[in-house]
Parts: sequence; C-alpha cells; structure tokens
Amino acid sequence: MNGSTSVGAGQTTPSASSGGLFDGSSPGCLGPVHSAARTASAADLAQSLQRTRERTLGLIQAWQNAMPDLSVTPLPGMNPPLWEWGHIAWFQEWWTVRNRQRHLGTRSPSSGADFDASLLRDADALYNSSEVAHDSRWSLPLPDLAGTQAYLAQVLQRSLDHLQDALVAGQGASDEALYFWRLVLQHEDMHNEASVYMAQGLGLELPPALCWREPASGAAAAQAKPVGRSGGIWVPAQVYTLGHAGPGFAFDNECHAHPKSLDAFEIDAAAVTWARYLPFVQATGQALPPYVRLAQEGWQVQRFGHWQALDLQAPAVHLNALDAQAWCQWAGRRLPTELEWECAAQQLGFEWGQVWEWTASDFAPYPGFEVHPYRDYSEPWWHNHRVLRGACAATSAHVVDARYRNFFVPQRRDIFAGFRSVNL
Repeated sequence: MNGSTSVGAGQTTPSASSGGLFDGSSPGCLGPVHSAARTASAADLAQSLQRTRERTLGLIQAWQNAMPDLSVTPLPGMNPPLWEWGHIAWFQEWWTVRNRQRHLGTRSPSSGADFDASLLRDADALYNSSEVAHDSRWSLPLPDLAGTQAYLAQVLQRSLDHLQDALVAGQGASDEALYFWRLVLQHEDMHNEASVYMAQGLGLELPPALCWREPASGAAAAQAKPVGRSGGIWVPAQVYTLGHAGPGFAFDNECHAHPKSLDAFEIDAAAVTWARYLPFVQATGQALPPYVRLAQEGWQVQRFGHWQALDLQAPAVHLNALDAQAWCQWAGRRLPTELEWECAAQQLGFEWGQVWEWTASDFAPYPGFEVHPYRDYSEPWWHNHRVLRGACAATSAHVVDARYRNFFVPQRRDIFAGFRSVNL
C-alpha cells in the first residue's frame, strides 16, 4: 500500500540498542495506567504492530546468538522457540488475515467456513494452541528459522494490508473493526515476555534493551512517596466498579463492569522488597526462590546466566503464590484481593510495574461473562489459576493496564512475579 494514508510500512531492522522496543515509555511505576493500545487508531496500531515485531525479531536474533541450535528440553513452562514464533504468526494470520468476518470483532465466529486457508501448509496442525497439545510441540515438523521468519513477515504484511483496506472502506475506525488487531498486538507482546522469562530460566544472555523497562527514577520516583503509616496506603470503604466499562478493547475476562462493596483497608505502597522478604527466609528456613543465593560477598541474584549483587530494595521476584502466602502468615499480613488491588491502584502513591503481583483471588468469571471469539483465552482456565495484577519490567506498555487480569497456577516461579500485602 502506498500514499500518506497507508497504515502499512516497509521492513524494520531489529536493534537491541534502538529505543522504544516496548512501544511506549515505562509506566513509571505510578498507577493508575490504562494502555493506549486499547483505544489506538488504525494508523497507531500499524505502527505498534511493526514496533512489536521489531522486538520479536530482536529476540529471535538474541536467542539464536545465545543458543544456535534453538534446542530446548521439554519442560512445563517452556515451548520450542520455533513453535513460539510460528504460533505468533499463525495467531495473527488466523484472526486478521484468514478471518473474513474480522470486522465484526467480538461478534465474529471463532472458526468454520468464514476462514480462508493459511499461507503456510499445515499451519493449523502445527500452531493452533487450542488443538496442539503442549508435549507434542517438540516432535512437530516445524519450518526452520528462515521459514518461520518468512511466515512472520508475510503474515504481518497481509495483516497490515487488511487493516488499510478496512480503513479505506470506512470499516476501520470502530472498536469492533479494530478488535482483532488490538488482540494480536497484545498477544505478540505477551509471547515476547514469555521469550524473556524462558531465556531467564535457561540462563541465556539477552540484550537488556530487549528485556527490560527501567524503573522510574528522579522526579517521577519522588512523586511515588508512600502515604499513610508504615509505608502503606489507606483506602477508605467504598463501592468500586470492577471490570471494563466504556469504549476500547477489553479481554473477555475483564467484562462486564459491576459494582462491589469494599471495607476500608491498608495496603503496601509498593511490592514487598528483598529487604522485607529475606529475613523471613532466614527465620523460617523457607526455600529461596530461583536465581538467588547467599555468597561470601553477600546476597546475589542471577540474571540471564550472570550472578550479580542483589539490590535489597528491589521487589522480590520469582516467588509463587505459596511463597507469598507464607510470608504474609509470618508477617501477620495477607494478600490483597484483585478488587482491593485495582481499587488501590487508583490511589496517589501506589507504585507498580516492576513485578507481577499475586493476589488472593481465584481466576473466575465476572458476572455476565460472555466468551470472546478466542475461546481458549479465559474459559478453560477458570478456578485452577490465581489472578496476578500489575505488570513486570519485561511487559510491553501495550499490555500494562490496571484492569488487566493475568493468571497462572499458584506454583509457578519462572514468571517475574512478587506480591504486596494488606493489613489484617
């Protein structure tokens, strides 16, 4: 597509040193934050899709540099890297290229005769995560790296072309018309974050610019001074509306908005730090989380295969929900519910965005839940996963939103997760 109105663009060149790979500045660890991607125009979405793809390609190159054979042992928290990247292309193609009813957004069918054939032979049998069992992904006849990159490039260009076509036809401005492009953008961002925590798990050395947003500093950090007593924020009793309301994109598990009564409570202004967590480990004999050790030089942390001094004022990370609950019991505190977390995130001084935060809430549907076309995003996972809120330093700014409900089984330690606590 040519001309000044085009939402497409030419080739991008990945660079670990280029700025903006997370397509937006750090949320600054200062809530509340709502993702601009959720209301982005077609033109802004096109730019964001290409910027996210720049990060994807940069991560592919970094993985290849660190692990030339791209061979990963089958593990529950891992996927074969070639499968991850092919799945990103497949998901984008399925919803924004092959789906002839994409303009219907949440009213679109999820499969069937309204979907065209893939650009890649047998793509559905290779990359459809709803059908391809996790353990089988290591034995699939996946395309090689060059073939995977070609598939990624072809799909992105077709997706941008369809976005431009919708705009020219007058269908590309509504929330429904843009729904799937907003979805695939955040889906790719989520898989990029997974590439980062998988690399951490394998001890691979990746360029920091591809992995991390830096925390707030200077004047921005000064605005985040905790208020209330003992570094906590006091939240008065109120009726809070939980869930998505208004225009823009929302995941199905965020719908629908509903009022909830809250008693007053005090919550930590920031996630629990190592300085608060490690005395519990020493006092109780609780197992240390992965990548942390006590050496002669003091506490150390392993980041992407390299040991370095542990910043005791940084949020404790690679903790699972059981670790968080055990600390709370020892400290005479408790985990917040997701309702408390989201309400508190609206308060001045609530600092977040460096680690995902476990809550006490079971992952369950909001009242009136209706499944969206990507049927396996939420519904299969109800009640055996725990809700996490916030974001981590590897999370794209497209995903960072105070309403976003992340969810994992409570035993997971490989993700970049910590917690904050509430008074009893």
